[in-house]
Amino acid sequence: MIGNNLKALRKSKKISQEELANILGLTRSSYSGYENGVAEPNLQNLIKFSDFYKIPIDKLIKDNFSTYTEKQWNELFTGVSSDIEGKKLRVLATTVNQDDVENIELVPEKARAGYTTGYADPSFISVLPTFQLPFLRKDRKYRTFPIKGDSMPPVSDGSYVVAEYVENWNTVRDGYPYIVVTKDDGIVFKIVYNRLKDNQCFQLCSTNPFYEPYEVHANHIVEIWKFVNYISSDMPTTEFKESDLTKAILNLQAEVKHLKNVYIPPSKK
Repeated sequence: MIGNNLKALRKSKKISQEELANILGLTRSSYSGYENGVAEPNLQNLIKFSDFYKIPIDKLIKDNFSTYTEKQWNELFTGVSSDIEGKKLRVLATTVNQDDVENIELVPEKARAGYTTGYADPSFISVLPTFQLPFLRKDRKYRTFPIKGDSMPPVSDGSYVVAEYVENWNTVRDGYPYIVVTKDDGIVFKIVYNRLKDNQCFQLCSTNPFYEPYEVHANHIVEIWKFVNYISSDMPTTEFKESDLTKAILNLQAEVKHLKNVYIPPSKK
């Protein structure tokens, strides 16, 4: 089934086996073996095929593209092919500690660029630093992502956001912050608005008004993680207007003076 599907997809793109193998970093002989059913592609290569054709892995494995009508082909390439509800095969690589408790993996800045392609690769995830936060729920999956830029104050550049894995994208709440892993832009941290019913997209907004909102189609999203908290080395600053600060000091002085007046030493009672 997978071989016939790969052949049908390649022909729909009107490219040769050699051209596709070069694009995906495979040898022509190995790719030819997949199409002819001599060999089965491993998980890493299935992800490559899924990303290249922008269709979910489960369709590659389960569907029979040779029976597809023209309408089904159009839906495959233009509709929402992502697993919105998380009921199908969505690969989430994870790690556990010595007590078989799921770790919180931390994606370092150096691994940020590779996360878009390595997110489902157990070997990529297994080398990430891990830690535990005892106050988080044990029945949820968490991961920590690096934040770049100034688009989401008060979360500053260089901070790390701890987020909870979202399996069903229909549950994404309007106006709430999420980590969205996209195929084109990688890891982004934004306020999200769910537009799946309207145009199969999510609208991503920044808390910094300098940055314009934009939309990302569901087919271009890899993972969504709900904001839980963030870790930062920066101390949040509170700015006082000079008049407010002066007023606060005067009020404090008045309160201290009042306390001195009403205080009676024990020896004089």
